Amino acid sequence: MHLKPFSMTDREFADYLKESRICGEVATARENNISHMHGFVEGNEHLEFGVKWTRDWTFEQVFDLMAARVGTSADPDFLEGVDTISAEKCIAALYDYARIFGEAVAGKKKLLFATGHPAGLFPIYAELARAARAAGASVLEIQEGDLFLDGDIRQIMDVVMFEQYGNLQHTHFPGPMQLALAQLAQTGEEPDLVIADHGMAGFAASAGLATIGIADCNDPGLFVSAEQGQILVAVPMDDNVTPHLYQPIIEFILTKAGLL
Repeated sequence: MHLKPFSMTDREFADYLKESRICGEVATARENNISHMHGFVEGNEHLEFGVKWTRDWTFEQVFDLMAARVGTSADPDFLEGVDTISAEKCIAALYDYARIFGEAVAGKKKLLFATGHPAGLFPIYAELARAARAAGASVLEIQEGDLFLDGDIRQIMDVVMFEQYGNLQHTHFPGPMQLALAQLAQTGEEPDLVIADHGMAGFAASAGLATIGIADCNDPGLFVSAEQGQILVAVPMDDNVTPHLYQPIIEFILTKAGLL
């Protein structure tokens, strides 16, 4: 991936995010979003994302939160069809994400990268990790192979992921992050900043670690975590478009972080 300094205006960037369907009318159906909101409050193990509740949450409260933080429809009678993610809310969150990441790199902090979306978000983290190393930050390494379910955890290009049956897996589970952090703790290491998504971000934030994350409109857990003051920022965007479409996002983050 050949990266160049980000040069779009916020309006141009918003237009790009909508055209690429990273934001705007996204692929995730409204009925899936509604189902996942219900699943989160009902304690579905695939949707908890390792988030520890600091207060009780009702479906109605999560519904309103997603409209406020993500830009999903605020109409309770809209139950089927195409839902939305606000490009403006995405960009505002990306400014915070880039600032926090840039400050950690400038401070030569210890960073840990992880993803439950290897087919989509992996290139973002790999490029951020590469830039962080080049700028003198410490990117933590784990020993691969700790067992999780009937697979194990891997670290490829500095990004922790879950492998099963010879394939890198899409997972919502917090287990791979729990294993990685436990392993690091045994060596006296603890990340100053976790850069992740899904249950890996939710678990790290609930464990009290500074964490920044990316989440889709059917991932209420990380937005609840942000509302509870756990995860520092949850960026709303479609988390599984084809990877090359994320290049402007990578360039935005690295440029705003002072790394490109």
